[in-house]
Amino acid sequence: MPEKKIKIAVDGYSSCGKSTLAKQLAKQLGYIYIDSGAMYRAVTLYALNNNIIGKDFFNIDELIKNLDKIKIHFEKDRLGNTITFLNGKNVESTIRKIRVSSFVSQVSAIAEVRKQMVVLQRQLSENYGVVMDGRDIGTVVFPEAELKFFVTADVDVRTQRRYDELKEKNPDLNFDEVKKNLIQRDKLDKSRKESPLKQADDAILIDNTNLSREEQLNIALELALKKINGS
Repeated sequence: MPEKKIKIAVDGYSSCGKSTLAKQLAKQLGYIYIDSGAMYRAVTLYALNNNIIGKDFFNIDELIKNLDKIKIHFEKDRLGNTITFLNGKNVESTIRKIRVSSFVSQVSAIAEVRKQMVVLQRQLSENYGVVMDGRDIGTVVFPEAELKFFVTADVDVRTQRRYDELKEKNPDLNFDEVKKNLIQRDKLDKSRKESPLKQADDAILIDNTNLSREEQLNIALELALKKINGS
């Protein structure tokens, strides 16, 4: 493994494959992987479970008051996969459900929530080579990151990927519902006042609409090794 340790930021749209890329890249480099999106999903799950947010209401003040009660950490399973824990409970599967996806952009738009998560993200990455994915990693969390990627793909391709991911556990899932959710999340993520989704000026764009996971990884890995080796 390369001795030099750098920070790598992977930003992009929902269901564009950025988490897959970040996980694969971290594994290849022997780096720590941090799923920032899972952190916002965990906060959203807390809000849903505690009747703070729902279809027709969102008690923002109540969520802010409860932030100190929300404890998030990550562990590895026996296969090396990253598992998200909320207040000591494994919520990795629950936070991926459409129920959470429908509200996570609203929760992540709250300035106090983002500030709390950024502090935690920076703490988790201290003294390590790290790959972190999200929507504001290269612009806000790690603006000093030595390497930044911005990942995108055609919306119909992203919808199909998300649909395939969720269909097995949600047999009644509707393709159009998934697409509507993605488009809504894109709009909210790009237009929010606090840390909107955007490509950092020095980020490398990867459009993986027509790329396999292996092709995407090879592109990113080659660039990462060049950066690490100073070439």
